[in-house]
Amino acid sequence: MEYVVIFEECGNNYGAYVPDLPGCAVVGKTMEEVRKLIAEAIEFHIEGLQETGYDVPLPSFTLPVQTQQGVLSELIEARI
Repeated sequence: MEYVVIFEECGNNYGAYVPDLPGCAVVGKTMEEVRKLIAEAIEFHIEGLQETGYDVPLPSFTLPVQTQQGVLSELIEARI
């Protein structure tokens, strides 16, 4: 499955979150670091939901996502 990830520049840092997976967010020093961290966070978040018996939310968005200036979005694939 592919989830939309929203990336934001936050001063000297970057952040990313997944609207379909509440609580799945990361912050890092570079965009490359944030891309790696959010991919890991998505898989970790989904594994946690599965282990505790919760349903994994299906992706509800597709690109293009309209965003504000300085905010990027892309699809990140998660293995379930």
